[in-house]
Amino acid sequence: MFDFILPFIALILVVVFIHEYGHYYFAKRYGVGVTDFSIGFGQEIFGWNDKSGTRWKICWIPLGGYVKFFGDRNVFSQADQEKIIKKYNEEDRKKLFVLKPLYQRVLIVFGGPLANFLLALVIFFSIYTFIGKDFTPAVINEVQSDSPAMVGGLKQNDVILEIDGNEVQSIMDVSKYIMMSTDDFIDFKVKRSYDELLLKIKPNIVLSEDNLGNKINKRVVGIKLGAQNNEINHVKLGPAKAIYHAAHEVYYVSTSSLKYIGAMIFGKADTSQLGGPIRIAKISGQVAEFGLLAFISMMAYISISLGLVNLFPIPMLDGGHLMFYAFEKVLGRPLSQNTQEGFFRIGLFVLLSLMVFTTFNDLKDLGSVSYTHLTLPTKA
Repeated sequence: MFDFILPFIALILVVVFIHEYGHYYFAKRYGVGVTDFSIGFGQEIFGWNDKSGTRWKICWIPLGGYVKFFGDRNVFSQADQEKIIKKYNEEDRKKLFVLKPLYQRVLIVFGGPLANFLLALVIFFSIYTFIGKDFTPAVINEVQSDSPAMVGGLKQNDVILEIDGNEVQSIMDVSKYIMMSTDDFIDFKVKRSYDELLLKIKPNIVLSEDNLGNKINKRVVGIKLGAQNNEINHVKLGPAKAIYHAAHEVYYVSTSSLKYIGAMIFGKADTSQLGGPIRIAKISGQVAEFGLLAFISMMAYISISLGLVNLFPIPMLDGGHLMFYAFEKVLGRPLSQNTQEGFFRIGLFVLLSLMVFTTFNDLKDLGSVSYTHLTLPTKA
């Protein structure tokens, strides 16, 4: 149990702290008062007050965090502008988030997701600079008999150049691009002798295991890869190339994740792969067993996911606030308090529904629940 819990807590502490610090940084930059900086929800475990009066604290429920601004009614930065103007004097009004110019409020809210993307960028940059990046060409060593690859025309010794338009820079990219594909056919661009060919492969979807032993519905095409002439090309990158490849990885993970989520919404991708805190805890413990480098790499991907999810236009998330600000820009005034309250209720319902769904998937993944019943302990 502790093998999962401790890595999960470490993971959440870092990515949530970075996210909330993004909000905090821009808030302080624009003179907004911050009353609370919390990692977790619920009852406080411990905390302290800094010189500016901000309460820094860690709470019992490690499922997120928040930065509460001066004058907010709750942790979701809700505030009644008319009541605030009457309640505070002119000096205190300067510290109120709700009275700041629109562009400052946008930057303060966007600062959280931005910090998550920057954390991932720094992690990838550091790995590519100090550990290195693999550039071993992806050569097909074997095409399995009667496999989708054979039917689609892939052959032994083909060098895979692109998958679905994504450049294959390393043998490590192939499984990643196949896994993240959502269309019925996967486009393979290969080099065969001196020719470049574009082939369409329809993958099989089979129940398999990932590298950590977790059961997943996996897209397979039936090929085995190897290094050309058994030569591994793993090199440390200079700063310019490292930042380029780090930015490319952040961009690819972000866009492919959005594409995959869109495919799930329209029924083209497996929704059982959508997990919540329980699955993250399980995987973080499994990955931690492979060492610090694997764990830090996972932290980068989780940080990107946290940034993306928070940008969804759902009230109660950062994206919901940005949606309100877009309405404010178009209308020339903020949405009424009643309208915002209505949106927040919808957002709460959506988030609770999503939490129930992901928890069900997590329990099913652990073997604690099936589609038809809960597995409860019984007496012998």
